[in-house]
Amino acid sequence: MSIHYPTGQGPTNRKIKRANHVTLRQASYSKRGMSLEKEINDSNQYYLATHQAVIHKKPTPIQLVKVDYPKRSAAVIKEAYFRRPSTTDYNGIYRGYYIDFDAKETRNKRSFPLKNFHQHQINHLMACQEQGGICFAFIKFTTLDLLYLLPATKLFDYWQSQKNGGKSSITLATIKKDGIKVEYGLNPRLQYLPAIDQLIAIYKKGEKHE
Repeated sequence: MSIHYPTGQGPTNRKIKRANHVTLRQASYSKRGMSLEKEINDSNQYYLATHQAVIHKKPTPIQLVKVDYPKRSAAVIKEAYFRRPSTTDYNGIYRGYYIDFDAKETRNKRSFPLKNFHQHQINHLMACQEQGGICFAFIKFTTLDLLYLLPATKLFDYWQSQKNGGKSSITLATIKKDGIKVEYGLNPRLQYLPAIDQLIAIYKKGEKHE
């Protein structure tokens, strides 16, 4: 299938080879744990089924260009365009609060590269935060099996510092200090609502001091 990107350029052969390499590498680690996206999606289904929260992954906006129908019961997408850059991965509602967040993973053991975020994602989180939304990023250190909820306000500080010539990554030690650790359990596997509860408490405390 041919997919065209918002810049008008398709992926290079080098990028395609790298994507295939990553897919194989991820498959080789499948026994060590599922991807962060899978963990979040499964937890979201549990939270929805138990009436605790309504949070879903946002669909990627795609414009279909060419579709073949080899069978009446099957359609094959041959060509498509990303209509616009995506914003963040997830949104929904919890305890009456609008929730919006992105999920990122890194195999680095000491720091998280800020290049994993994009300016339009930061702009989106800022806009949601200004309207009273609870915004954050999940950052997972896959090799260490560590996951943290990083408040969007902290992410904005790091992002702005980078633009002003500061560090292009966030150290694990800093994320441990400024973030909220998300614990793993049995059902759901990713028990992240308690972490959001802590973020809401911080948010409400800040409102009282304004």
